[in-house]
Amino acid sequence: MKYQIIPVTAFQQNCTLLWCETSNEAAFVDPGGEAQKLIQAVAERGVNLTKILLTHGHLDHVGAADALAKHFDIPIYGPHKEDLFWLEGLPAQSKMFGMEECSSFMPTEWLNDGDVVKVGNEFFQVLHCPGHTPGHIVFFCKSAELALVGDVLFKGSVGRSDFPKGDHQQLMESIKNKLFPLGDEVKFIPGHGPMSTIGYERQTNPFVGEQYPD
Repeated sequence: MKYQIIPVTAFQQNCTLLWCETSNEAAFVDPGGEAQKLIQAVAERGVNLTKILLTHGHLDHVGAADALAKHFDIPIYGPHKEDLFWLEGLPAQSKMFGMEECSSFMPTEWLNDGDVVKVGNEFFQVLHCPGHTPGHIVFFCKSAELALVGDVLFKGSVGRSDFPKGDHQQLMESIKNKLFPLGDEVKFIPGHGPMSTIGYERQTNPFVGEQYPD
């Protein structure tokens, strides 16, 4: 599997274009904005975009999802239904952050813990990881040892939990009980900032690392 991280919007959110090398099928994970830029990236790579995957309902992660789904005539999968209120409130989010108005939309299919999403010949396990938002999910590809974690975990930090229906304790449990068991060698793409590995964060992260007890 190959992937390209494409930062979008003023929030420099990491939209990921990933594709299966054998089938050339591709997906966007968290296309937060700048639809034309993302359409151009698909053209430049020459891949066949077949779906959009969303980790959670915040504007900077979903802002271009509906436009891309309509442009390519493809489905949107995720997040978990607990983030319905965030998607319904996209127009209000737009005003709050001073961004171009984003209309509310519904995904083609909500995702639950344990679901599997296929991109070509690659399989992504769905992990429900609430805390940043109640319906936040993570996509994990075991064969590639790669996780797309949205705003749950960052290099040297963790996601905010002070948004509506956020929960710091849930966030900590999601990281320790869902992400850390994936394995130290697993690389992850966060919603913002540089990539890291589960092992590095487990050992050194000042918010949730093992050397920093609760």
